[in-house]
Amino acid sequence: METVKLIGTPFSFFTYRVIWALKLKGINYEYIDEDMSKKSPLLVQYNPIHKKVPVLIHGDKTICESMVIVEYINETWQLNPLLSTDSYERATSRFWAKYIEEKSHNTWNVFCNTGEKQQNAIKESLEMFKTIEENVLGENNILFGGENIGLVDIAFGGYSHWMEIIEEIVGVKLLDPHNFPRINKWIKNFKEVKAIKDNLPNRDEMFVYMKNARERMLASP
Repeated sequence: METVKLIGTPFSFFTYRVIWALKLKGINYEYIDEDMSKKSPLLVQYNPIHKKVPVLIHGDKTICESMVIVEYINETWQLNPLLSTDSYERATSRFWAKYIEEKSHNTWNVFCNTGEKQQNAIKESLEMFKTIEENVLGENNILFGGENIGLVDIAFGGYSHWMEIIEEIVGVKLLDPHNFPRINKWIKNFKEVKAIKDNLPNRDEMFVYMKNARERMLASP
C-alpha cells in the first residue's frame, strides 16, 4: 500500500478539511507540521507554485488545495463516500462547495481588518450565511449531506469551530442562533460526529494563536 503523508499547520481549517476526510475514510497517514513563517524545503518541493498548506503526498503523487485534496481522497478510497452516486446531487454539492470557497474570504477579512473594510466584510459574510441558511440546509437536515457528512459539510466545516473564536476576538456576533438557527443546529450536529469531535484543534491554544496573529496583522503597515 502506498504511503500517505499530509503537510499542514495546526490551526488551519484548510488542513483540517483534509484531516477530517482522511479520518472519515479510515486512512492511516503521517502528519508533517509546517512552519509557514519559514516554509520548509519540503513544502517548496511539493507545492512550488503556491508554497501553501495543505499538501497531500500519496506515494509518488502530490495534491494541493484543500478541496481538491478532499475530492481526490473521496475518489481514491471508496469507504464512506462524500458525494452521492446521483450525478445531479454531485453537481449540486460541488456548486455549494465552490460557493463556500469563493465567499469564505469575507469572514477572514472580518478577522484581519477594522473600520470600513471590516464592516463591508461583515455584510458580505452575513449575506453568505443567509444564502446557506435559506437554500442549502433543509428544515429537517442533520447535515448538509443528509444524515452523513458530505463534501459541503467538509467545505463549511471551519465555521463549526473557528467562527466562535473569530467572533470572540473581534467582538462581533455573526452566527446568531436567532438569525441562523439551521446553521447553528448544523454546527452542533457536525461536531458530534466522532471523526470531527476527535479531530479539532485545542480551543484555548487556537484562541491565543489567532489573537496574536490578528494583533501582528493589524500592527503591520
